[in-house]
Amino acid sequence: MKHRTAFFPGSFDPFTKGHEDIVLRALALFDEIVIGIGHNSSKARYFSLEKMKEAIEKTFEGKPIRVVTYQNLTATVAREVGARFIIRGLRNTTDFEYENSISQVNRHINEELETVFLITSPHLAPISSTIIRDLHRYGSSINQYLPYNLEEEQSN
Repeated sequence: MKHRTAFFPGSFDPFTKGHEDIVLRALALFDEIVIGIGHNSSKARYFSLEKMKEAIEKTFEGKPIRVVTYQNLTATVAREVGARFIIRGLRNTTDFEYENSISQVNRHINEELETVFLITSPHLAPISSTIIRDLHRYGSSINQYLPYNLEEEQSN
């Protein structure tokens, strides 16, 4: 049987329990998951890229998961890491509309690439990185939304 590698891209600023849930569920479908932390030139990161990569690696220690950072098209990076599948989590229909368009473009760039959509577990659907950044920015505790403990000094 062929080794099945999937690529899970995102800015992960920060990586949440919702993201963790998608990765853990995807492990039942794939032999290896490559989590790709993309650099979005139109956004300034709130949490350090290096610290986030380290936190994600520790979260999945001992599991068939690699973490990479990248500054390229997602479809191109998926090919570079040997993935024929992209994993995307969907919280709602708005996410679907956005992700569907991106999956079509990715498939145009890399014809061998399939996007697999996983529906977010209901209890995690309200969690978003944007909300977590806002909570942190205004002094609220955010560790309950993260699969790791985030030190206060990790923010910019």
